[in-house]
Amino acid sequence: MFLLMRSFVGCKIPSIAMRVGVCAGARGACGSAVRKLGSSRNCGERSLLTWGNQPRANNFNLTPMVGSTMRIPFTIRSLSTSNVLKHGGFEWEDPKSEDDVVNITYVTRDNERIAVRGKVGDNVLYLAHRYGVDLEGACEASLACSTCHVYVSHPYFDSLDEPSEDEEDMLDLAALLEENSRLGCQIVLSKELDGMELQLPKYTRNFYVDGHVPQPH
Repeated sequence: MFLLMRSFVGCKIPSIAMRVGVCAGARGACGSAVRKLGSSRNCGERSLLTWGNQPRANNFNLTPMVGSTMRIPFTIRSLSTSNVLKHGGFEWEDPKSEDDVVNITYVTRDNERIAVRGKVGDNVLYLAHRYGVDLEGACEASLACSTCHVYVSHPYFDSLDEPSEDEEDMLDLAALLEENSRLGCQIVLSKELDGMELQLPKYTRNFYVDGHVPQPH
């Protein structure tokens, strides 16, 4: 297959087309892999040409060939695409079996109880977004704010992994801090947490960006 072109990349030759034919025979039969046609000025470009399966670099000048075309052999490769998962997309998938189910309850600032059927591996912050719980998470789990602050019910609080130093730094800035405070974005569900309750504080303090409320996406 050949590609017809009206210009040559790298050469400043306005509105001039050229023809370059790639020799299909042995080099000795034609003496050159490329017929050198070009511009009225020295292009000075170093072009990479192909001789058989081996790349070959050539320096050449171009002389104008008005009205002619450049014929370059090329191969068309097909491209494939994959589905893009939205942020927190794992939490939007239902449990694949009952063995994966983890039931938890969010308690809102107005003391409304929202029972949620989560699964092993779910992040508490993104799971809240799926079910419309107003757990903000302004920094989107980058440990740059404390707006996903929750109170974890006992005895489940003791079943959680120890908080990282970055999480503790953010909790130090959280409003209404309690001994059972954790950041929701750092809690990943396991079977040991089945039955856990997460109470949202009456308000949070947003050090990340004033007024920004992220939307599930």
